[in-house]
Amino acid sequence: MKYNVLILGASYGSLFGTKLLMAGHRVSLVCTKPTAELINREGTLVRFPIRGREALMEIASKRLPGALSANTPDDVEPGEFDLVVLGMQEAQYGSKGVRELMGRIARARIPCLAIMNMPPLPYLKRIPGLSTETLEPCYADPGVWEGFDPGLTTLASPDPQAFRPPDQPKNVLQVGLPTNFKAARFEAAEPTALLRHLEADIEEARFDPGDGAIEIPVKLKVHDSIFVPLAKWPMLMAGNYRCIRPDDMIAIREAVHANVDKSREIYDWVWKLCTALGADDADMVPFEKYRKAAEGLAKPSSAARALFGGAEHIERVDCLVRRIARQQGLQSDTLNEIVRLVDERLKKNRAADLTKQH
Repeated sequence: MKYNVLILGASYGSLFGTKLLMAGHRVSLVCTKPTAELINREGTLVRFPIRGREALMEIASKRLPGALSANTPDDVEPGEFDLVVLGMQEAQYGSKGVRELMGRIARARIPCLAIMNMPPLPYLKRIPGLSTETLEPCYADPGVWEGFDPGLTTLASPDPQAFRPPDQPKNVLQVGLPTNFKAARFEAAEPTALLRHLEADIEEARFDPGDGAIEIPVKLKVHDSIFVPLAKWPMLMAGNYRCIRPDDMIAIREAVHANVDKSREIYDWVWKLCTALGADDADMVPFEKYRKAAEGLAKPSSAARALFGGAEHIERVDCLVRRIARQQGLQSDTLNEIVRLVDERLKKNRAADLTKQH
């Protein structure tokens, strides 16, 4: 069976989209008008590192069995799709056009899989005993999530690292760390079966660059535990958010390896928070495995790059983790420092924008 999948976000979303196209499914990417026109004309190009090959493997959507299209938010009718994949940064869902599309998706009751660092509020409502009202201030526009059914909303840990090469057009994406999307099941059986179908199709798909069919990394792994995607939180606090310094940013590798003991300390603290919420140790990723993976992360995190690029909103997983910890009666000086640095940089960016307006 072939599915129609709507993906919000043509940058990171094109990675997940390419895996679906390899498996023969139909994908529609939601993006700005110029990017949609570019993709409809030329398709997408995703570059993967392949073990045993020196050069990156370029996979063009036009060479794949699935069908790809791109649309602006206003042109999308959600009822035509079997699954919606949320692949944008959290603050983007409140932007004009996207906000209205989100409302139509909620009313259409289409299953939604988020591949975001910032978990959607309706997904968090699935965690027993968590009070989501106190978490709303961490979201750029919490009202976006009103009307979404928690039972039809789930999360995949966006472990694969990818970026748009700055010298390339917007239909090109390069994968830096080709790990897997680890998704929690839906509450209902039917959308979970759909996810498992996609998981199997992606697992079986192969690509022939001209010298024989090969396996391409980055798979979808579906888990029964709703806590598996939270395994990303210790990584974000030990690495991604610690790239942010008072006056500059550093690579994730440096953030983790400059003081491994300090990195391990905050990693273990967030791990314990996740287990306090109900996660098993088996749901999490051991620190040593993350530390090794971080050796290959030679760029600052997307959150750090956005902050030092003048962004007035970034995904506030730091704020979210701190507020959840407070509900559990826990606190961390390292986390408090992260939140303070992000708050200060956002304040500077917003003040600079106000100055520009006047």
